[in-house]
Amino acid sequence: MGFLQTGFPGLVVFEPNVFGDERGYFFESFNQQAFEKEGLFNTWVQDNQSSSTYGVIRGLHFQKGEHAQAKLVRCLSGKILDVVVDLRKDSPTFKQVYAVELASEKKNALLVPRGFAHGFSVLSETAEVFYKCDNFYNKQSEGGLIYNDPTLNIDWRIEVGKEIVSGKDQLNSLLTDLGEDSFF
Repeated sequence: MGFLQTGFPGLVVFEPNVFGDERGYFFESFNQQAFEKEGLFNTWVQDNQSSSTYGVIRGLHFQKGEHAQAKLVRCLSGKILDVVVDLRKDSPTFKQVYAVELASEKKNALLVPRGFAHGFSVLSETAEVFYKCDNFYNKQSEGGLIYNDPTLNIDWRIEVGKEIVSGKDQLNSLLTDLGEDSFF
């Protein structure tokens, strides 16, 4: 199992060892001991899965305060651009963006620690995304950053005019408009 450091404290790309033969393939998508050996201690309590078509942008979402969530994100089919923004006030990468392509063919995953806004865009015709969370969802604690915030200048790699964003996500805040309770 490979763990690639991203330059953002606690944000890690996981690349599993995949064993293939004429029958197909096998890999461990998560192994508690392997993660703990890397100093990554999470107790997962909720799994989420979504299916989307090309051009869908979901996010950027986060949970505030005691309801903050770490996530382990994988793309089960297709390809996505997974994007995070560091909202941890004491982090050297505070308010910075990190993006990585997650693809079913790569079988890679992104471990997103608590204190990040998270979202993704669908780069393939369709994509199924699966992620583990270390805390339960709490509607009253949800927050969001608008996907097209000019301060963040995120290239979602979607053809102009093909973006599909929910009405709810179109109402997310600009980074400059977030209140202090949105930072960790």
